[in-house]
Amino acid sequence: MNKLFFSRICGILLLCFVGGVTVFAQKGYKKAYTLFDADGKEIGYDELIEALVQPDVVFIGEIHNCCITHWLEYEITRSLYAIHKDKLMMGAEMFEADNQLILDEYMHRLISYDRFETEARLWDNYSTDYSPFVFFAKEKKVPFIATNVPRRYANVVKNNGLQYLDSLSDEAKRYLPPLPVQFTYKEEDGGAFALMQMMGKSKGNQEYLAQAQAIKDATMGWFIARNIKNKFLHFNGNYHSDFKEGIIPYLLQYRPGTTIKTICAVRQESIDQLDEENKGRADFYICVPEDMTSTY
Repeated sequence: MNKLFFSRICGILLLCFVGGVTVFAQKGYKKAYTLFDADGKEIGYDELIEALVQPDVVFIGEIHNCCITHWLEYEITRSLYAIHKDKLMMGAEMFEADNQLILDEYMHRLISYDRFETEARLWDNYSTDYSPFVFFAKEKKVPFIATNVPRRYANVVKNNGLQYLDSLSDEAKRYLPPLPVQFTYKEEDGGAFALMQMMGKSKGNQEYLAQAQAIKDATMGWFIARNIKNKFLHFNGNYHSDFKEGIIPYLLQYRPGTTIKTICAVRQESIDQLDEENKGRADFYICVPEDMTSTY
């Protein structure tokens, strides 16, 4: 009898413990991210993917050092590939147009990863943040487009302005959009870029800084427009697609009628609701805590 009683007591205590842990897990967990639509309504992942199926181009405006954003980029890539299969193409700010041949050779297994890493001028955080979805594209034979302007030409514009591009050779102009690039200077843009440059320990003419950003946006828009066949998924810093600006006006100039959806990654103190200051930036949001671990 004592043994039976003891067994029952142990069973009750075990159930209480497991139940307590379950309740704690349900009530005490911390969310790593929240997804919102344009109105600030919380949505689920499947709802997000459903909304991304129809547009021609999806822009994911990332935070470059946010591990949650990069993981979701990978998951979105997998989900859209499962739907579109060989209709999907990918592209990214992180690859410069003059490295397309090297990227293609790596994707087609003509060169080793070591040679690719040595010659492609990869970002410092490539191995942790971008290699997973590039490898996915490689394995699934998804075309991957190097959309960004070679940085040497962005630097030329930063120092001399857009008009200097006219003096480049025809060979160099292969990696640029049609010239001249349409550009209207906005003082607020110049100030923002000047602040970015100050943080990066360099200085420059504010209008030229804005023009350097414009040649990046125009080049990315041009190479998306030039290569898209059906569906295109593009990865870039959120500034390049926020408020449907940056790349998007150039893309629509080069390919009128293109349908577009944008995602913007944001950091907030609380991710229970979308902060008012972030509304209007995109069609959808990946909202992560301010103290989320960064990759660099």
